[in-house]
Amino acid sequence: MSKHLVTGASGQLGGHVLAALEGTLPKSETAVLVRKEEDRARLAGEGYDVRVADYSDPAALTAAFAGIDRLLLISGTEMGQRLPQHKNVIAAAKAAGVGFIAYTSILAADRSPMSLAAEHRGTEEELAASGLAYSVLRNGWYTENITASIGQDLQLGQHFGAAGTGRFAAAPRADYAEAAAAVLTGAGHEGKIYELGGSDAFTLSDYAATLSEIAGKPVAYVDMPEAAYAEALTGAGLPGPLADMLSDSDAKAADGWLYTESTDLTALIGHPTTPLAEVIKAALG
Repeated sequence: MSKHLVTGASGQLGGHVLAALEGTLPKSETAVLVRKEEDRARLAGEGYDVRVADYSDPAALTAAFAGIDRLLLISGTEMGQRLPQHKNVIAAAKAAGVGFIAYTSILAADRSPMSLAAEHRGTEEELAASGLAYSVLRNGWYTENITASIGQDLQLGQHFGAAGTGRFAAAPRADYAEAAAAVLTGAGHEGKIYELGGSDAFTLSDYAATLSEIAGKPVAYVDMPEAAYAEALTGAGLPGPLADMLSDSDAKAADGWLYTESTDLTALIGHPTTPLAEVIKAALG
């Protein structure tokens, strides 16, 4: 009996991974890694084997990975700290005798000019040098990254961005999570790098038009220069580094870096990804 562990289990993607694993993997074979006591108590109450450690604590990580055969490393959320944190996870997994790591990266991480890609690229290089069996899940954009502003979009009648006519091969987190669960529990994924994107790509103008149709209220896409978009985001209350990352990502999407023709995602999950319209309807409740 193999023991599987999902890191970042209390996060948005991690929660979807646990949902995807239900029914295919007994909770007795599913360990989860969290940082906070309230998350430990909640998930333990749901029947999971809960391990507690922070990505910045190598000793705690090594202890948490004891007895684990296959591990899903969901990338951390602390930009600028992720590469050293991921190195800690990989080193701890190796020390604990973990046999396989699946890692959630980003589209074309080996060559993407997106600022977001740098730490992913470094992590992939660390995995390749580790000697461990591994697979890389290069996730495209989450549709929720775009629909997060849906309330404001409807209020203002405008969706702001810097992506021009760039197409997003986006999919909701649940679809990427289903792929991660498939790779974590399936055979034959060692050494594979998957470029994961949605079945139906769309521009931000397409998003605005679809939202308008579903909500019955006109919403226009307003394209801005990258610097002006970053300034608008900070003006709306976002921290500077996050605003810079989002505006950089939009600008790189304009050049095609968040688009892929790969069908890896649909192949892994066995069905088309969730259409934009369905994600919008869900966001509108």
